[in-house]
Amino acid sequence: MSAQTYLAYDYPLLSVFWSMLLFFLWIMWFVLLFRIVFDIFRDDEMSGWAKAGWLAFTVLLPFLGVFVYVIARGKNMGRREMAQARAQQEAFDARIREAAGSTGRSSSIDELAKLSDIRARGDITDEEFRRAKELVLTGHGPAEHAGSTARTPGR
Repeated sequence: MSAQTYLAYDYPLLSVFWSMLLFFLWIMWFVLLFRIVFDIFRDDEMSGWAKAGWLAFTVLLPFLGVFVYVIARGKNMGRREMAQARAQQEAFDARIREAAGSTGRSSSIDELAKLSDIRARGDITDEEFRRAKELVLTGHGPAEHAGSTARTPGR
């Protein structure tokens, strides 16, 4: 028989299971180690010396450092992660609102409200208001067109 055949007999199914379990736990430990390192740098309440101490502890004595960190500071890890995720989402939403508002055109409702205010002040006539409203509703231009036909209040 070949060497491959003997290997199949020498490595039973239970050994394969244990090997896969140990490999999975090894990967999960690395995930936990990296999350702890990121949490150390994320914590704004901790001083620089405390961050250096925790980092040295988790790097020099990895298993003990990780377990002590999880016991001592693990309760707030999730809170800090949620706060960072919330801050990132708010920054993303603000960026989207800024990008959506920077197109130079506001909505038709805003344009019509501005036109109504201009007409109520008496800066434009009803005919000019009607023409500007048609421009806004057809999408051919913002309310600035109405401003170009506006009369000065003294006329």
